[in-house]
Amino acid sequence: MNPFSGILSTRRSLGPLLLRLGLAIVFFPHGAQNVLGWFGGKGLSGSTAFLHQALHVPMVYAQAAVWTQLLAPLALALGCFTRLAAFALGGTMAVAALLVHLPYGFFMNWFGTQAGEGFEFHILAISGCLCLLFTGGGSLSLDHRVSGEL
Repeated sequence: MNPFSGILSTRRSLGPLLLRLGLAIVFFPHGAQNVLGWFGGKGLSGSTAFLHQALHVPMVYAQAAVWTQLLAPLALALGCFTRLAAFALGGTMAVAALLVHLPYGFFMNWFGTQAGEGFEFHILAISGCLCLLFTGGGSLSLDHRVSGEL
């Protein structure tokens, strides 16, 4: 018996596949900015220093947040431990919404007239992560292959 059968359990379905690929495409560049310094990002030391110094996030949690933004999208793209990756990414987005974006209201700063970004994007991201938490990775996921479900 597979000890991970509960967390890997998923049915062959296109919905979770499309959702996890969409989340992976959106979040991987952010993780690459925060950890690798790609796409004009600050890299690991700059990102964790910002979270630690400006937001007073303990360094261990700052590290966890930026690594989650890099590794969880990779796991989602592969459909590997989808529920765990979705939980970690959704939790990271919930904390970001509460600590950083809540004071700026609901709307994103589309026209540059606000002092910061609102939390509307975070609601979408968290909702997507919750869906994957309940459904699993769906079709073409490593979870599906390992769990052996139909």
